[in-house]
Order: sequence, then C-alpha cells, then structure tokens
Amino acid sequence: MTGSTKATDKQIVLIGGGHSQVAVLKRFGQRPEPGVGLTLISRDRYTPYSGMLPGYIAGHYSYSDVHIDLQRLADFAGAHLVIDEAVALDRASRQVLCREHPPLPYDLLSINIGSTPQFGGVAGASEHAVPVKPIHGFNTRWQALLERIRAGAGESGIVVVGAGAGGVEMVLAMQYRLRRELSAQGRDPDRLRFHLVDRGTDVLASHNARVRRTFREVLHARGVQLHLGVAAAAVEPGRLLLADGRELPADDVVWVTRAGGAAWLAQTGLALDEQGFIQISETLQTVTDPAVFAAGDIATMVDHPREKAGVIAVRQGSPLARNLRLAARGETLTRFVPQRRWLALISTGDRYAVASRGWFSARGGWIWRWKDSIDRRFMRAFNEPDQG
Repeated sequence: MTGSTKATDKQIVLIGGGHSQVAVLKRFGQRPEPGVGLTLISRDRYTPYSGMLPGYIAGHYSYSDVHIDLQRLADFAGAHLVIDEAVALDRASRQVLCREHPPLPYDLLSINIGSTPQFGGVAGASEHAVPVKPIHGFNTRWQALLERIRAGAGESGIVVVGAGAGGVEMVLAMQYRLRRELSAQGRDPDRLRFHLVDRGTDVLASHNARVRRTFREVLHARGVQLHLGVAAAAVEPGRLLLADGRELPADDVVWVTRAGGAAWLAQTGLALDEQGFIQISETLQTVTDPAVFAAGDIATMVDHPREKAGVIAVRQGSPLARNLRLAARGETLTRFVPQRRWLALISTGDRYAVASRGWFSARGGWIWRWKDSIDRRFMRAFNEPDQG
C-alpha cells in the first residue's frame, strides 16, 4: 500500500482501475479535495487500455504502450494503491473485503471493474476457450500461440467467437500478425486458417449497412471463413462444435461475446440487471445505495441503457469525479446522460480503419492514424498526469 498517509474526514475507495476511475485519480490529483482520502484497489499495477488491444495484437504497439501505470497515477493523486482483488462488500459497516488485505473502510465507494467472461452455457468453453478479458490472462495465451507459430507448428486453426466490433478487430489483428510472423520466416502463411463464428446473421450488427458491407468484404478478401447464423455448441481440445453439427478445427478458440458482471456482486445486495451488471442512476450512484457508485462496463444506466463501449466509460470519468467530490461535501450531485450515438474507429489489422457513427462511414489509412493519435494522447494524459 502506497501513497498519502495524511488524516482525512472522508474516505473514497475505488474498486478497479478502469477507464472511468483513472479519470477520477487524474481530476483529484489536479485539484485535491480537502479532508478527502482516496484508495484504489486493483489486481495489477498496470491497467490495459482496451482501445489499443487490437493494435498490440497486430504488432503496432508494445505491451507497455497499451498500459496505464496506476502507481504513478495514484502518487499524483495522493492516493493509496492496494494491489489486491475485492471479493465482497459489507455495506452495513461500509467495508470492502479483499482477497489478501484486511477490510478497507469507505464513506463513498466506486466500482469500475469491467466485465467478466460469460460463456452462455456452451459446454467446455470455460475450460478450453480463451476470453479476451481480462486482458492479462488473454495475453498469456496469445504469447503462447505466437511462440508455437514461431517454433514451426503445422497447420493451425484459430476460431474467434463473436462477430461484433471486438471480435472482428481481433480476428483481423491476429491474422495480420501471425501471417507476418510466418512470412518473415519464409514459411507459407496460408497454413493458418481463421474462422469467425456468431449466432447473428451479419457482422457488426449494431453498425450501419455500409460498415457491415465493408467488413464483410475485408474478411472475405483475407480468407477469414464466416460462420454466421449458427451458435457455438461446445468447445473441445482441438475443435469447436457448431449447433448445426459442423466441426471447426481449432488450436485456439478466442471468446469475444458479450460478458457479464463479476459473480461476487450478486452477494452485495446491490440491484443488478439480467447480465449481472450494477444498476445505476443518472448521478452514477447505484439505485440501491447512494454511497456506492459504479461506471464503465460493470454499470447499466437504468434510464439510459446503452451498448457496452469504452467511449461511455471514458466519458463517465469526469462526471464520476465531480459527483464523488460533491457527495463528499454533502452537496447536490449532477446528472450524466450518455449520448445515444458515438464515433467508433474500427481497425482492420493493418494500419487501416473504418469510422462508424449512425449512418456515417469513412475508411482509410488516415482513419487509423487519427485513431492512433487519439489513443496515444489518451495514454499520455494518464501516464504523464503532471504534464497537464
């Protein structure tokens, strides 16, 4: 545990170093709140930025490029950083129970832990599939796959389950990187087979027709085999079974379908939705307990349900910081209403991307460079918090 040790009147505890809560630390570092102490509980010192994950997989970024240093940010905010995992809440005594540390008391609590993989009852998926989140666990399997390909493995089948933006970006990024690895060794990249599976009848179902058509064309041109309108039925060592009886050879099955809330939240007494996400109001407080806030993927705004997206988590950061500050003062909180549409910049593996917002679509290398600039600026804001 590190950070400021000065006496405080109110203690704010942040569970999880997600996109919203790094903004809280930054704001409190820029303008400390007298009499208020901050504690951040995180499983790791470094928190990954999901927006840069496809670029990392494709080889455009190093692992360090896509992580925020929570220790540096906590030091800037004068906060304690506790490297541990929250496992329960005692809301009656206002304490967070951790796996390794003693209970941590709070006056105000904020939860921003992202989502947890949900395999939808698919047999063998929890044992044999690789969920993209948490990213640290996925990276271990990704590095093992890279080494296996480099070591001269024979024909390999790689299946990605989930044809939303995350799944499409992942299959194209993996294909781009692995084919380049084989080509660099003078080996035939066509020994790799890539499959994309989804029970829906099209890719990127939440995007406009032009964006969907663009990615169907890209996937077809690159030889990714689409299996749409059919659900995954079972995952076994070396293969994925589809509900229509077909079998796909699979050295790795990557799971990028919709996730849910962490299991321990069910015991907190907080109101959850059907997927186990915490229900919150426009003030970002839970509908159950005004002392408990939530943001990012783990939260569902009851009056403004939205698709889970990193842009929502990022934009909740400032209002979350403001309302935690106001709540600590005992003042009236402000409302946050998320936008209905936002700009998505979806990469195609190489240094090329597609912009999508409502009916609008654009594509090109300049879109990727624009996305790269935005992502790098975002990372600098938190890895160099004292620079403005």
